[in-house]
Amino acid sequence: MLSALSIKNYALIDDLQVDFNDGFSIITGETGAGKSILLGGLSLILGKRADLSSLKNPEEKCIIEAVFNIKNYNLEDLFKSEDLDYEAQTIIRREILPSGKSRAFVNDTPVNLNSLQLLGDRLVDIHSQHETLQLTHDDYQFQVIDALANNSSLLENYNQELAKYKTLKKELKDLVAFQAEALKEQDYNTFLLNELIDANLIEGELESLEEEYETLNNMEVIKEKLAEAYQALGDEQVGILSGLTALKNTLQRLSQYSSKYQGIFERVNSSLIELDDVFTEVDDLQEGLEADPGRLETVDAKLKTLHNLMQKHVAENVSELIAIRNELDDKVFETQNLDDRIAKKETEVQNQKTALDQLSETIHNNRAAVIPQLKEKLERILADLGMPNAQFKIDVSLTDTFYANGKDDISFLFSANKGGNFNALKKAASGGELSRIMLAIKSILAQYIQLPTIMFDEIDTGVSGEISNKMGDIMLEMSKRMQVFSITHLPQIAAKGHSHFKVYKADVNEVTQTNLVKLNHDERIVEIAQMLGGKDMSSSAIAHAKELLN
Repeated sequence: MLSALSIKNYALIDDLQVDFNDGFSIITGETGAGKSILLGGLSLILGKRADLSSLKNPEEKCIIEAVFNIKNYNLEDLFKSEDLDYEAQTIIRREILPSGKSRAFVNDTPVNLNSLQLLGDRLVDIHSQHETLQLTHDDYQFQVIDALANNSSLLENYNQELAKYKTLKKELKDLVAFQAEALKEQDYNTFLLNELIDANLIEGELESLEEEYETLNNMEVIKEKLAEAYQALGDEQVGILSGLTALKNTLQRLSQYSSKYQGIFERVNSSLIELDDVFTEVDDLQEGLEADPGRLETVDAKLKTLHNLMQKHVAENVSELIAIRNELDDKVFETQNLDDRIAKKETEVQNQKTALDQLSETIHNNRAAVIPQLKEKLERILADLGMPNAQFKIDVSLTDTFYANGKDDISFLFSANKGGNFNALKKAASGGELSRIMLAIKSILAQYIQLPTIMFDEIDTGVSGEISNKMGDIMLEMSKRMQVFSITHLPQIAAKGHSHFKVYKADVNEVTQTNLVKLNHDERIVEIAQMLGGKDMSSSAIAHAKELLN
């Protein structure tokens, strides 16, 4: 509920501060006194766009602040989603700077207008004849029926399942599109993959093949050089081993004379042993050497294959070729198995659709079941409001389309006269009739759901005294479950309020200002008497005012 409102430097308001109670509050005042200004200031709190021309003093900023008690509104999730600190007593502040910039705060946290509007929609519902046009919209008509049908949890579940259904359908669509694109590349990818598979790629193979190729391709040179090495080591006359053996024998004899020659002898002997091993290995290498033109051709072909593949795939080595082969293998496998994946996804989509169909049917049945009750309630209330012949034809029908709130289409037809044709509300009901229908609907909704603070802005315009009395009774009854404001010119309604506020203009230092004051009991008598008989109050008007208040 709205607990307090403060407005500074807005239109004709210099500095206004007022506290409100729960229940039924009345706001009255002469035409032009500034009731619309009050509503305009409140609308800024609820997220309406600011206008620099609204500043009373263009050199100072405008500040509008409202305090709301929201403990019963279940707004914790909304605060969390908007990253706001939740407080049972929430303060909303709006500032319009002389520069034209506007700022908004919720519990001192800066917010944008979208967040402010989301919150405002859950806090205050302002209704005038203009706002009653929402009655003609399908969405609002469904909200009314669903409130009576207690479809809230079902619709929440439906929205979750609908989101899953849309996700699955998108995944299926993406898979089908991917398959169409993949099939175009399938033959080429398969060719590339087979080419890499046929190459029988082995990690590190390129280096070993290049070494083998160098050996096979230079066989004669290698043989020649090995023979020279064999001759240099093993020749009986001038070979290294022969000379080293003579040197070893000489040093061996010297070592018999002194230990200081022993070290040299051992080093020469060690060299001889090592060179003898080298001689044996050179001999073995010569024995193992054999020209193999066939193998050379094979190695050469494999090297050309590897280099061509590396150039084709812009790869630096065989490892990268192996990675490309594996990637192609995955693509080909994925494409080959897309039919199975698509079939599985189609089954998931169908199962989700079946679940949605079942939910939609339950929602539909609940709606259909309460329509007679809604029709009876509306026609009974409207009869009390001076529309005894008002009739409704309300119907919901299942379609093949999943909407945001089920699969129903709605027909909400109205006739104000006996024997009259039924038409859509916007064609069949006048502005005054729509106002009374809206009041009837709001009064019914208040019995089923927690509505925000509601403010009726001259919703009683153009109705008679007796009808206004009934309208006042309806708003008074609604105020048992919620905070209700009524801006009215009718004394019959004004007398029913628990609290009564008056909007008036006053000239202060030759400047006109709008003010709002809470009336006590005696002041209410005077206000209502003036509403009955004008400024020159008669004793009968005062007596009538007292009677209405009692």
